[in-house]
Amino acid sequence: MTFNPLKEKGIPLDKQLRNWEKVSGRPYKRETVDCYSRTRQILMNGIEIEAWNFKHNLLRISDDTELKRLIADTRNIETMQQITVNWMTPHNQSVLDTTLGYEQVAVDLTAWLAQNEPDEYVKETYDFGLLEDFDHLYRYAQFAKLIEGTEPDEILHYNTDVMFARPTQYHHNDNKLRIRKNYNKENASPQTKANILTLMAGEQQTHNFYAEHGFMYGSCELRSLYAEICSVEEEHVTMYETLVDPEETLLEKLLLREYMEVCCYHNCYKDEVCPNMKLVWEEFLAMEIEHLQIAAKLIEKHEKRDPVEIIGDKVYDTCHFTSQKDYVNNIAENEADKRLNVNNTWAKINELDENWASYKAQEELSGNGAPSETAVRLSIASMNSDVISLDSKLIKNRDKLLKRAIEPKMQAPNTVQADEYMMLIKSK
Repeated sequence: MTFNPLKEKGIPLDKQLRNWEKVSGRPYKRETVDCYSRTRQILMNGIEIEAWNFKHNLLRISDDTELKRLIADTRNIETMQQITVNWMTPHNQSVLDTTLGYEQVAVDLTAWLAQNEPDEYVKETYDFGLLEDFDHLYRYAQFAKLIEGTEPDEILHYNTDVMFARPTQYHHNDNKLRIRKNYNKENASPQTKANILTLMAGEQQTHNFYAEHGFMYGSCELRSLYAEICSVEEEHVTMYETLVDPEETLLEKLLLREYMEVCCYHNCYKDEVCPNMKLVWEEFLAMEIEHLQIAAKLIEKHEKRDPVEIIGDKVYDTCHFTSQKDYVNNIAENEADKRLNVNNTWAKINELDENWASYKAQEELSGNGAPSETAVRLSIASMNSDVISLDSKLIKNRDKLLKRAIEPKMQAPNTVQADEYMMLIKSK
């Protein structure tokens, strides 16, 4: 039976306050939690922060007293939900542990959305970002092993490969190139709209987490890596947020965010294997159904529109987590040499103009060395190996993949070359 969130019964707004014990909640166990329970928790933290932040900005530009009061009430609930979700993280889960979880979210969520995206241009954008997050996971895994002795699969549970893709040093761009072509709100699918908002919120919170936690390690090299990848996440937020039609009204944007939250909580509740977390997703889904219906009434009252015209009458699987190795493998093999280009397009390395705008940015940022390359060099020096976790054919083609991905015109002086990787393989 179709789940129509505009018809389902939610929890009335005046019944949504919870006591402090429930708000602070209980953490999961690092040692036994399912990796995709962790990814759901990480994503929903980002979703709630996006809701909270959007509603604050909405209040700052609205002169509608009724709207302000409603938003103040729902935003108060959103911040309490965010505390509950974020504080599921246990105290003994390190920043690097959590970071591997963030990148597993990015890889497996982006791959899922790409395969469930009706707009081909949006799908291509997801595929491009996916390969960058895949490489971030590989770089952070080096330090997790070096500093804390954590094998990546302690966190990833063998569901996500760990290997380089498009090297992180090439993710830095003249940020104007990240601006993409937006969808048209009149004919875009509600699925496209919800997909974009889901990924945008996830990437925004990834940026925030790295910016707020990268200083917590004494290693200058690891701090630099967090700074480098945090900057890429900023570019990702630009890339995804510019897919949204700027002509949407503020009430449309409110309705779409509430709809996206309902989709995500519905997916989490449907997929969750941890009983305690499943109860949270169920309760928060009921809360968000009420928030959505409040937004729908505002659309009906102030814009004289049927909300079904905007969001349809069903939910989509915007955050179904499952292993995406085959899909990621295919994108890595075919798009490692793909780059952003002018006029909202992409190009292969050999198609780039010699004055391509991002060359200057990459030279200025990594002319003295890239932290993402240092991560691998430290692994080689310490362990005579880098951290690789694969059960796919990628490992056989890693030298060819890297040769295609490296730009002849621009390489950080500490770039790990394909022949160095091959020497590691032969020495094993």
